[in-house]
Amino acid sequence: MLLNRIIVMVIGYFCGIFLSGYAYSKSRHKDITQMGSGNAGTTNAFRMFGWKAGLITLLGDVSKPIVAILITWLIFHKSQPEGVRLLELYAGLGTIIGHNHPFYMKNFKGGKGIACTGGMMIAFCPIEVPVGIFLFIGVTALTKYVSLGSMAGLLSFFIQTVVFGEMGLLDVTKTYKTEIYALAAVIMLMGIVRHRENIGRLLKGNENKFSLKKKS
Repeated sequence: MLLNRIIVMVIGYFCGIFLSGYAYSKSRHKDITQMGSGNAGTTNAFRMFGWKAGLITLLGDVSKPIVAILITWLIFHKSQPEGVRLLELYAGLGTIIGHNHPFYMKNFKGGKGIACTGGMMIAFCPIEVPVGIFLFIGVTALTKYVSLGSMAGLLSFFIQTVVFGEMGLLDVTKTYKTEIYALAAVIMLMGIVRHRENIGRLLKGNENKFSLKKKS
């Protein structure tokens, strides 16, 4: 089972390293990592290139963990029926790591993994999605800070995974339940750590506020 964990994380990693925002910027003969926040994710793509680029980046990043988890299920659902749910979450974790730290980018810097985490929620436990979206949109709309909405969504992912796990809605055995909770905590903390600069700006009162207008 240890080898299987490694295999699906590698699958996830290579699904995750394709950065939609970076690819879009290159198609425009620009480099998104040298623009705005320098992040290759949805928010920076929207700010730098407009709603079309933001939507393309969002859809691309959301789809990566879905593909990784589907591949994992196809490979292991028959040979590892009791452990396949755990392996799916490892694949999601690998995708987020690949998205955040693609090997071919300078300093291994990619995105922050929020859209990837959303895609992982869709594939791993879709009943978590409505609350996650509600919190993300609600907190972002109220505060105008995407970073706060993102961290609220991350926290909801962890809490819902534990709650639904204890309610028996995750379709996992007791053998792997604790490990799934631990992985959910790791994914949440990874996302929060990726927002450490945003947290610093929030504390100083100079965090960028979200606007529907494209920056010139």
